Amino acid sequence: MTIRLTLDGRPVDATLNDSAAASDFAALLPLTLDLSDFHGTERIAGLPRRLDTSGAPDAARARAGDLAYYAPWGNLALYYRDGGSSDSGLVILGHVADGDTERLATAEHVTIEAGS
Repeated sequence: MTIRLTLDGRPVDATLNDSAAASDFAALLPLTLDLSDFHGTERIAGLPRRLDTSGAPDAARARAGDLAYYAPWGNLALYYRDGGSSDSGLVILGHVADGDTERLATAEHVTIEAGS
């Protein structure tokens, strides 16, 4: 599924994967969220509810451009740098279009909508 992120007024296209968590995330759209930095690697925001993570691997390693869900905290993570080692509870939801990763690093607000 294609989605559109609008980061501080600038559009960025992304694609969600076929996981149960990504489908559940898509059901929440549209969303407008305030972002904060976490560890100089990702921008994070709380979600209105926890996502279904059935069938998700126990751990994942995020790469720059990944949209992910961190199940222990119930938050969305937008990675602008590669994550460290595999992280327990991290579920990859999708990825932004190549070349748009740098916009994730400084965004303060994001609106996420279903794509066309």
